Amino acid sequence: MSLRVLLLAGTLEARHLASALGAVRGLTVMASLSGPARAPNALGVATRIGGFGGEDGFRDFLDRERIGAVLDATHPFAARISARSARICGDLRVPYGLLLRPAWRPQPGDRWHFAQNEADAARQVPEGATAFLATGRMGLDAFGTMPGRRVYVRQLDRRPDTPVPFEDGDWVVGRPPFPVEAEAALFRRLGVAWLVVRNAGGSSSRTKLDAARKLAIDVAMIRRPPQPESIRFDTVSAAILWVRRMIQ
Repeated sequence: MSLRVLLLAGTLEARHLASALGAVRGLTVMASLSGPARAPNALGVATRIGGFGGEDGFRDFLDRERIGAVLDATHPFAARISARSARICGDLRVPYGLLLRPAWRPQPGDRWHFAQNEADAARQVPEGATAFLATGRMGLDAFGTMPGRRVYVRQLDRRPDTPVPFEDGDWVVGRPPFPVEAEAALFRRLGVAWLVVRNAGGSSSRTKLDAARKLAIDVAMIRRPPQPESIRFDTVSAAILWVRRMIQ
């Protein structure tokens, strides 16, 4: 039995899935990235970049490409993409599975303050404090201007030409990996008192939280948005097994 799988990518887990599933006999994998990536060819499977053109475009794509299953390995905060994909797959009776990496949980010594969204996180940072935002460039407007705070924003690729959208802010450019000691040294140098993050989960990006614990820095932790009701996996191996079972 031959199966065509659409892999909704954009995470480290999706990269591992593409590598493993691309070698499975009887399986054709196409990956989809919502926007430009630093190294899209590194996925090792056919890769498309860009949106589908809304719900109708996604439906047409699944039909035109004869997609037999959709494996969603997008970011935990890409909830709108996941909700749309799950709903349309349900309508078309295309099997849909969601790989959702486990959320971070506080450890002894952590100084976490949970926030429902970006605006809530911004309110938790007191006036006069220096905050480090590690939430990515997209969606910064949701924090407001954060008056009375010094705000640093991590940018992974390069320093943008546009200013940081805060009254007193600046970009901090860096490329992963970010070792704990390097993160701690950066936070000391900048005088960071608050770290603002989304609860993305994952081991590779947790080092900033370990550094914050080491320095007794307060953390505004933005909770994950609701995810669609669906078949769900929390490991790459479980997702691979789900796909393999469909071609046996």
